[in-house]
Amino acid sequence: MGNRVTREDFEWVYTEQPHTQRRKEILAKYPEIKTLMGPDPHLKWIVSGMVFVQLLACYLVKDLSWKWIFFWAYGFGGCINHSLTLAIHDISHNVAFGNKQAKWNRWFAVFANLPIGIPYSASFKKYHIDHHRYLGGDSLDVDIPTDFEGWFFCTPLRKLLWLILQPLFYSLRPLYVNPKAITQMEIFNALVQFSVDLIIYNLWGLKPVIYLIAGTFLCLGLHPISGHFIAEHYMFLKGYETYSYYGPLNWLTFNVGYHMEHHDFPSIPGCRLPMVKKIAAEYYDNLPHHQSWIRVLWDFVFDDSIGPYSRVKRRCKLAKES
Repeated sequence: MGNRVTREDFEWVYTEQPHTQRRKEILAKYPEIKTLMGPDPHLKWIVSGMVFVQLLACYLVKDLSWKWIFFWAYGFGGCINHSLTLAIHDISHNVAFGNKQAKWNRWFAVFANLPIGIPYSASFKKYHIDHHRYLGGDSLDVDIPTDFEGWFFCTPLRKLLWLILQPLFYSLRPLYVNPKAITQMEIFNALVQFSVDLIIYNLWGLKPVIYLIAGTFLCLGLHPISGHFIAEHYMFLKGYETYSYYGPLNWLTFNVGYHMEHHDFPSIPGCRLPMVKKIAAEYYDNLPHHQSWIRVLWDFVFDDSIGPYSRVKRRCKLAKES
């Protein structure tokens, strides 16, 4: 349990990310994939239903004991909240209302944010663009752990702690790695979120508010669904920096498991990513992929060769400089 991982630095590469070239090749061979781009007409209704289910749950849990608050937060509400963060991920690519209605997507993301309990959607959008444009980019892609995380969280026990605290690192890391000015949309996001939190508190007390926020932190931490955080870009095999997962948890996560396909075609909504894989099967079938997010978490903790340092990094020029 106390052995350090063998990796002592990130995997530095000096090539462009692979998704740009593969996208060009696939579109040249299968131009019909362009028809899959555009909004998902069902997304807004699915997300709205999830938000209202959580508001109903706030009423139902208001008189429960604290142990049951946390039980339902982890086993039910947090799963919905984690799923909503992935809906916000899709919405950040304008797939709720389309590129021509960008503001509608931003506002709807704020609505999808409400059960999460803390403002998230506007900041996520601001940084997620960089994750796609500068995948693995040093000081640009804030999805990459810091050097401290890679150095310190290097034993099974420490890696387990890192997984539990992942929501904190995920939310605070951008402020250290690549701080950006606060936007008007972030202020709007925060004002709406805290106003709704206050309304829930005044209506039903503290327990529903804790139910929402605790569910978010618990299910973005050590939870089977959170395996996607590790599965997507941690280098389980040398030379591969993005991985897909095609298992049943995609039903709860807007197909975020189709991550190779998503980075190849970020403007295609999650519901259509399986069609990308089907059309361009020869580009995906032979790539390494994960069978289980639970297995991913287990291997991350107990395999000494895998840890926060197991990420590809590259130095990228800012788009305006290129």
